Amino acid sequence: MIKTGIVWLLLMAVGFTACSEKERKQDITSEPSASQVQMAETDAGSETLTAKADIITSEKEKSAEMIYAYTGKAVLEIEPADNSSAEAFIFLLEEGDITVKMHDYGSFEKVGSLDRRLPTNNEQITTEPGDVILYQGNQITIYYDTNTWNFTRLGKVIDLSRKELTDALGDGDVTVVFSLSRDSWADADSQ
Repeated sequence: MIKTGIVWLLLMAVGFTACSEKERKQDITSEPSASQVQMAETDAGSETLTAKADIITSEKEKSAEMIYAYTGKAVLEIEPADNSSAEAFIFLLEEGDITVKMHDYGSFEKVGSLDRRLPTNNEQITTEPGDVILYQGNQITIYYDTNTWNFTRLGKVIDLSRKELTDALGDGDVTVVFSLSRDSWADADSQ
């Protein structure tokens, strides 16, 4: 009986050794398992998590960013839309202010050309006063009345009534400077 027990223990030891050898060979010759990848990511953990946190923080900061439009009479605060078109517009504004000569169209909007095309996210929209819309990828409009069409929303002017908006945009042509900084025009509201 003792002999049988010793033989059994030896067979188990050989079996464990063989399993371990097989796993080592598999580790060398095959792709890593999901748990091995997870362990490697955990080892690189702080770097990976820090990079992910930086990306998330950066995205939150972008979404909280305001766009400003200086009309010569007022500074319009524009809350950006949550789409790739608004992100592309903000990216352009990070390079510097964008000046657009705008004119009335259809008695419901001011429209002007951008010098570049932006990605579109068109959807059927009925605009409201204050909507900032991308049209055909290279036209930016600020609505002071309603219109229904296939548009891409870039943002929305906040805290202005229709009258305040039309007063800020004025009659006829207007040059509007879009920016990520309000500092340059802080005194415009008092004029």
